[in-house]
Amino acid sequence: MRKILALSSIRSDYDLMSVLYKKLAADTRTDFRLLVSGAHLSPAHGLSVRHIVSDGIPLLSQVETLISSDSKAGRLKTASNLLAGSIDLVKDFAPDAILIAGDREDVLVGAMIGGFLGIPTVHFFGGDHAADGHIDNPVRHATSKLASLHFVSHEEHRERLLRIGEEPRRIHVTGSLALDKFMSEATIDRADVARRIDAPKNSLHRPWAVLIFHPISEEAEVAPDYIQSACHVLCQRGYHVFLGAPNTDPGSHRLVETLAGLDQDSRITFYRNIDRGLFVNLLRHSAVITGNSSAGILEAPSLQLPTINIGRRQRGRLSAPSVIFTDGSEREFTTALDRIEQPSFAVGLRTLVNPYGDGNSTAKVIELLHSLDFPAYLSKSVDPLAIRHD
Repeated sequence: MRKILALSSIRSDYDLMSVLYKKLAADTRTDFRLLVSGAHLSPAHGLSVRHIVSDGIPLLSQVETLISSDSKAGRLKTASNLLAGSIDLVKDFAPDAILIAGDREDVLVGAMIGGFLGIPTVHFFGGDHAADGHIDNPVRHATSKLASLHFVSHEEHRERLLRIGEEPRRIHVTGSLALDKFMSEATIDRADVARRIDAPKNSLHRPWAVLIFHPISEEAEVAPDYIQSACHVLCQRGYHVFLGAPNTDPGSHRLVETLAGLDQDSRITFYRNIDRGLFVNLLRHSAVITGNSSAGILEAPSLQLPTINIGRRQRGRLSAPSVIFTDGSEREFTTALDRIEQPSFAVGLRTLVNPYGDGNSTAKVIELLHSLDFPAYLSKSVDPLAIRHD
């Protein structure tokens, strides 16, 4: 039986991987555990560990790490808490492999623990790249250099890993696991979605827009203005706006205050944390997703849902034609909304193919996790100058 450990610190990364985790938890060939930390354990951020437990995922431990100081230093201190608090737990469990996903600080911590303890690590969503200059980008690439294996979403991501000196044998294109939940989550009708998110009944008579904005340091001062402008335009056009809470990045406290203030408008509903099935169905019943969440880039195209990305975050990433990038001004946002409301845009959505995959990646990943010889990938002795990737 293979022992596999995964790390998760926030709702967003758990949702990306949840279908795989549930399958591994039910797999009799696998002793699977999840080490939970960060915002999952914070009541202020919805205590999302509840959703993990309800999914039946066995926990190795719950490590309280989050320093909610709304500062750059706080995020780094949170990472140091995770490192210090997890080393002995991981060492004692002695997994055959550690799964790490994405580009947050806990992923880098997981890769470091694996490297120094001699445990192979499998990195998901590596090789992606955004031109926004955010710290997540170099964290993602640094994690890839530490990781033993890479399960990537697209051939472009494989090529990028080759360019930074990773051996071809380590890289497997599986498609994005984030899309698999759209194949497995049961349908909830529109009225029930509205009721469960505490949206007013009159929202059922309006098209829905989802707005999720995560702060980056370069836009911390203007982010509230972006959100207020987008909400103003959407409400004027007759939409009911569902505002999702931001991640625990620096600047999130001020954004939450802005969202809570906007929630006083009957045309706007602010939700702090909802479970995966409810979120999937919120997207299914919506007419547009906006803000700067990766859900608009990775997942919305699978639902043929148009995306209006606001600001610098996500720029430069591989994206479907359904994604429109704007600078955050009300003028550009209005122009983008005009465009997606055109009948010709709706026609184009009918034949939209998500470049990140088809929603059937979990089976590919599980097969690899059981067939690969993990110890054979632990040592990274090959000189990058000797790697051919033509």
